[in-house]
Amino acid sequence: MEKIAVYFPGIGYHCDKPLLYYSRNAACELGYENYRNVAYTYKAGNIRGDDKKMKEAYEALFLQAETELADLIWSDYDDVLFISKSIGTIIAASYAQKYGLKHARHILYTPLAQTYLFSPNHAIGFIGTADPWIDTDEIIQLSRTNQIPLTVYEGCNHSLECHHTLRDLENLKDIMQKTVDFCKRCH
Repeated sequence: MEKIAVYFPGIGYHCDKPLLYYSRNAACELGYENYRNVAYTYKAGNIRGDDKKMKEAYEALFLQAETELADLIWSDYDDVLFISKSIGTIIAASYAQKYGLKHARHILYTPLAQTYLFSPNHAIGFIGTADPWIDTDEIIQLSRTNQIPLTVYEGCNHSLECHHTLRDLENLKDIMQKTVDFCKRCH
């Protein structure tokens, strides 16, 4: 069985930050040695709360992701895992929809509401209640509607951190355990 994991970061949250770094290591241990870190840039300043800037950022980043993934032949893979963060969750879900990757599975770290417009299949999600980028209740409801199991971390921000180092590490361990469990179910 051929496997691939693709990592879609956020704008300020690159693939070497804790959630994506440790999930990549865990996935590699589970046989996803073939992986791709999508790298994109967008420097239009703060986009939070500005629908026009958010749309422009999404469109620019989506085109960069398409370019980076253009050489992949998706039919070569029996198991496709998309791991994404923040705006990367929108890009991953819309990319899977555009390219008909119905078998792609999604791990959504701090998904934004727009992610759910693309109905990601076979997904799990993680959010914090102190995340200024989302309406917690809205994401909980969207996850329920889309049948996406969602773990909510009390007092955690958009990086799923709460500014208490030991608690952050406990939460990271819990997130990675759930990530590993999800990956194992993907086999």
